Amino acid sequence: MPDLLLELFSEEIPARMQPRAAENLRRLVCAGLDEAGLGYGGGRAFSTPRRLVLALSELPEMTPDIVEERKGPRTDAPEKAIEGFLRATGLSRDDLVVRDDKKGQVFFAEIRRAGRPAADVIAETVEKVVRTFPWPKSMRWGAGSLRWVRPLHAILCVLTDEASAEIVPLDIDGIKAGDVTWGHRFHAPGAIKVRDFDQYAAALEQAHVVLDPVDRAARIEADMQTLAFAQGHDVVDDTGLLSEVAGLVEWPVVLMGEIGESFLALPPEVLQTSMKEHQKFFSVRNPATGRIEKFVTVANVETADNGATILAGNQKVLAARLSDAKFFWENDLRTVRESGMEALAEPLKAVTFHNKLGTQWDRIERIAGLAAILAPAVGADAEVAARAARVVKADLSSEMVYEFPELQGVMGGYYARACGMSEDIAAACEAHYRPLGPSDDVPDQPVAMAVALADKIDLLTGFWAIDEKPTGSKDPFALRRAALGVIRTVLENGVRLRLTSAFEAGHDGAQSADLIAFFADRLKVYLRDQGIRHDVIDACFRLGGQDDLVLLVNRVRVLQAFVGAEDGANLLAGYTRAANIVAAEEKKDGVEYSGTPDVKFADQDQEIALFEALDAADPAIAAALTGEDFEAAMSAMAALRGPIDAFFDKVIVNSDNQIVRRNRLCLLTRVCQIMRQVAIWDAIEG
Repeated sequence: MPDLLLELFSEEIPARMQPRAAENLRRLVCAGLDEAGLGYGGGRAFSTPRRLVLALSELPEMTPDIVEERKGPRTDAPEKAIEGFLRATGLSRDDLVVRDDKKGQVFFAEIRRAGRPAADVIAETVEKVVRTFPWPKSMRWGAGSLRWVRPLHAILCVLTDEASAEIVPLDIDGIKAGDVTWGHRFHAPGAIKVRDFDQYAAALEQAHVVLDPVDRAARIEADMQTLAFAQGHDVVDDTGLLSEVAGLVEWPVVLMGEIGESFLALPPEVLQTSMKEHQKFFSVRNPATGRIEKFVTVANVETADNGATILAGNQKVLAARLSDAKFFWENDLRTVRESGMEALAEPLKAVTFHNKLGTQWDRIERIAGLAAILAPAVGADAEVAARAARVVKADLSSEMVYEFPELQGVMGGYYARACGMSEDIAAACEAHYRPLGPSDDVPDQPVAMAVALADKIDLLTGFWAIDEKPTGSKDPFALRRAALGVIRTVLENGVRLRLTSAFEAGHDGAQSADLIAFFADRLKVYLRDQGIRHDVIDACFRLGGQDDLVLLVNRVRVLQAFVGAEDGANLLAGYTRAANIVAAEEKKDGVEYSGTPDVKFADQDQEIALFEALDAADPAIAAALTGEDFEAAMSAMAALRGPIDAFFDKVIVNSDNQIVRRNRLCLLTRVCQIMRQVAIWDAIEG
C-alpha cells in the first residue's frame, strides 16, 4: 500500500501560526480523504519556517467500488415521472429493479460507481484544502487568485510504494506538484529530489533543515543548557519562548552573549522581559548572584567565526534596548524616592477605568475601603491593607510599565521598596494581580491577600452593578478569571470569608444572588479537575447561604465521599423513594404532608424503629453541622439507612386507614427534612 508525502513550500511562515497550521493540514486532508472513501493507516504533520509537511501511510491504490441504491416512483406512476427518474440515474428501464413497498410496487435503481485512483482523490482533496486553508491572515501575490500566508513557491506531492514513486497530478494556479524540495536557504539552497518520507527527512537533515519542531526545540534546549552549565549559569525556563524560537529557525545554532555591565543592576524581570519581547533572547542567570548576566540567542546559520559577528550585532541592538529600559527605571526610581508612591499614582486620577465606573483613582479608593473591611478575615492590619491598596496600582503610570505592561505589579514592588515602604506593602504590589492563570501561585501574605481579594471583588461587583456580565465565550473584562482568583485565594489559604457580605461591601447595586450563582459555576470548573462532581456541589449550594467557600468545599468533599460509599448510595436511594412517594401522593390528594408525625399512630415495629432513629439522628446531625463536623453529620445520617430500608421492606405507606396513611406520609417527609439539613439530595444524580 502506498504512502503519501505532501510538502507546501513557501516564504517564512510566522512562528505563532505554524503549530495550528500543521494540525489543520493534517485534519483537513485526512477529513477530505475520509469523505472521498480513501482510507489511510496513520498521519503525521510537521512545520518549519518555510514548509508545512504531511506524511500519510498505507493508503489504498483505489477507492472502493460503490453501489448506491435510489428509490424511484411506483410502477404505476405516470410515464413522465418514470422517465425523469431514468434520466436522473442514467439507467434504462431494464436496469431498474421492482420491489414491494407498503404502497405497492416501486422502482429501485442500483447505481454502481467504480473506484477512483488514489492520486486523483488526493489531488482534488489537496487543492480544495490549499484554496480554503484557514490562515489567521493570508495574502495574494502575482496575478493569481490563490491566497496563502506567504507566497507559496512549490508543492511536493508523491505517492510511494516499494516498487515506484508517483507524482500526484496537481496544479494550483500554475504551481505544479513535483518530487523536489529545497534545503536550508543559505547552507543548502539547491534542489533535492525526493522519493519517500524517510529519504526526505534524512535529506533535509543533510541539507541543514530539522523537520520536526519538537526536535528543534529539544536541540535548542539541550545546547542552551550545555553552554550555561559550562559557565556555571542557569537558563531561565520559558516554554513559550522556546516554542516560538523553534518556529523561527530551520537549523538552530545556539549562541551565548554578554549583557553590558552597566545594565546588570536592572531588575531581572526587566532584563528578561526586554530581551524576550524585543529580541527573542533567553535569559541566563548566575545562581551565585541571582542576577541575569548573559543571554542566549538562536541563529539560523553557522558562521566561520562561530557566531562572533552575529553576537556582536545582537549585543549592540540589545544595549540600545536596555539603555531605554535603564532610562525608564532610573526616572521612575527618582520619582518615588523624591515624592513617594502616592505621587507616582497621582496621574491615575485622570485615567478612565470605565465610563460607568469612574477613573482608576476611583477604583483604587474603592479597593482601599474594601481591603480594610476584608483585612480581619485574612489576619491583616486594616490600616496597612488600605494603605497598600492605595499604591498597588501606582506603577500603571510609570514609564517602565508603559513600555512593558506585563511588568505591572512587579515594578510596583520594586518602587515600594525603593521609597522605604514596608515589605508587606511591596509584596502586595507584586502579588495582588495573582493568580493570572491556573498554574500561577495565589497571594499568601495577609496584606497581599486582602488587597488581591478586594481588587477582584471590586472588579466583579462593579461590572455586575452596571450589568456588564460575561456572555457565552465573551468575557472582555476577564471576570471569570477574577472569580477563579477569589476562589483559589480563599480556598488555598483557608480564608473564612462570607462572600455575600464582601459583595455587599464591594459595590452598590451589585446583585449578590446572581453573583453567587456565577461563583458556583466557577467553583464547579475549579473542582472538576480535582474529581469533584458538579451535582454534589449543586446539592450543597442549593441549601442556601453557602457563601463561605472553605466551609462549602469541606461539606462537598465529605458528601461526595459519603454518596460514593455503600451507605450513602443506599441512603440516597431511600431518600429518593421517600421524596417520590410524598410528591406523588401530594399531587394526587392536593394537600401537603408536612405535619409532624406522631409515633402513637405507628402500629408496626419497623415504623416505630424509624421514629426512634429519626429522633436520635436529628439532634446529632444538627449538632455536628453547628460544629462544622461534616464527617459526624454523615455518620449520624448513615444510621438511618437500616431503619429506612426496613420501613420500605415491611410497611405499606398507603394504608387503608387514612390516619395511619397520613402519619406515614408525614414520617417520610420528616426523613427528607432531616436529610436536607446536610444537602439537597434531589440534586444528586442516582
